[in-house]
Amino acid sequence: MNIAIFGANGATGRMLTSHSLTQGHKVTVLTRQPRFAVVASQNWNPGDAYPQESPTLKVVHGSVFELDPVLRTLEGINAVFSALGAHSPFRNENVLPRAIPVIVQAMQQTGVRRIIALGSAGALPDSLARQPAWRRWIAHKVIYPYILKWPVYEQVMQYRVLSASDLDWTMVMPPVLTHGPARNSYRIDGEALPRNGKSISRADVAQFMFQQLNNSQWVRRGVYISN
Repeated sequence: MNIAIFGANGATGRMLTSHSLTQGHKVTVLTRQPRFAVVASQNWNPGDAYPQESPTLKVVHGSVFELDPVLRTLEGINAVFSALGAHSPFRNENVLPRAIPVIVQAMQQTGVRRIIALGSAGALPDSLARQPAWRRWIAHKVIYPYILKWPVYEQVMQYRVLSASDLDWTMVMPPVLTHGPARNSYRIDGEALPRNGKSISRADVAQFMFQQLNNSQWVRRGVYISN
């Protein structure tokens, strides 16, 4: 399969790149970093520096906010991963509201149907419906409107754009992401964050996202995941 990955420089994006390459897929990534290159080695792990471009990996240089480089990234592609997101929770970086509409437009123009996007458990109003009342109060009264105001806004916009499209999208919505190892055990729910779901490792989320390439259960849906 030919896979495009947006946000491949980030921690989760690197893991998606690793999964894709080690499973024998061809990968295209888009980056603004001129020295960025990815390896197709079975021994590479997402903590390593990226060596040179390989026969199974294509690097397109450009911005995800511009249609032309996104179109070039999608040439010959069967499915898309997006691990894009803001770097700082304290300012409006406006990454997803700018990038996701461009990706959707490019996918529609090129005929690519499948996109699996990294989201957040704060993207929908009922995401905390299974949590204790005190936790819901703190999230809705303090965390979402003040501490995580801009990241939540970005995720809400991503969900709106994807759900309004005609693409075969899946938005994977975890709580706090950690850098711990994969536990290979997690809970998923299509309606709300699993009860007392507080965190999950990026490794588990990347593994779950990768599995959605051949799973139609969550097509055109959001899915919550947590330990």
